[in-house]
Amino acid sequence: MTTLNAHLEEYLRLRRSLGFQLNFPGRSLPTLIEYIDAAGAETITTDLAIAWAKLPQDVQPLHWAHRLSAARGFARYLQTIDPATEVPPRDVFGARQQRPTPYLWSEEDIRRLLDRARLLEPELRAASCEALLGLLAATGMRVGEAVSLARDDVDLAGAVVTIRDGKFRRARLVPIHESTATVLRAYASRRDRLCPKSGSSAFFVSGAQRALTTNGVRKAFIRITTELGLRTQDVHPRVHDLRHTFAVRTIINWLRAGVDVDVMMPALATYLGHVNAVGTYWYLEASPELMELAALRLDGRFGAEQ
Repeated sequence: MTTLNAHLEEYLRLRRSLGFQLNFPGRSLPTLIEYIDAAGAETITTDLAIAWAKLPQDVQPLHWAHRLSAARGFARYLQTIDPATEVPPRDVFGARQQRPTPYLWSEEDIRRLLDRARLLEPELRAASCEALLGLLAATGMRVGEAVSLARDDVDLAGAVVTIRDGKFRRARLVPIHESTATVLRAYASRRDRLCPKSGSSAFFVSGAQRALTTNGVRKAFIRITTELGLRTQDVHPRVHDLRHTFAVRTIINWLRAGVDVDVMMPALATYLGHVNAVGTYWYLEASPELMELAALRLDGRFGAEQ
């Protein structure tokens, strides 16, 4: 094993211990080391990293950008060990991935969404989609986390949901409001009445009496938003936007109440299952109303110090 291979193994081990899966870097970076060795170099240089990133042909520049991003992460780590390592710059290929603009749900539209989900068929599918979408709106949970919930993960007496394998393989506890627990208790009772002999341990069950799937939820969501007229040629609401809406509304309520958002942001990041608060701060850009409130709060703070 070469020295670079040993450093790569340690880099991947360290990042994964922090919760990052690194599936793509884990597959691609060993070939970067092979490329460096074949070039007779001893460490990463910008030219070698860019040339390696461009090796795949007939792909979009975004794919090259992903490869270079993996190389850049490893290079930053390696530079702390070997100062001769060069960290390639960002945006070399002009293919920076943009986050989609979230669709921010009004309270009225969320009520319409849940009312329409109640009309799906069969009855069990309707009950499950309504309860799941309501849980997403009330907690900002990821849809994949919700469909993966087992019955034992939902403590309705204690009003706490346990997510055992969230993004980055992070487990967490999600306290829920008593009103949410009440709705989920009613759903569980209805679910057990509709399928008393179901062999599934899933909390949310499909019309086929198996675990509800992410794909099934998204298909129902697209159908509902289309029928409600919320989905148009230019507007494409996503299930994930319920999570964005929860985060934005939480921050807006804090700002209106005079809460110190910087102090509370780590708590929100933990509740949402973010690795750190950096990702959570992106929600500040997601709403014009939130940006306006933040600006007013900032003006007030500085004005008080003058």
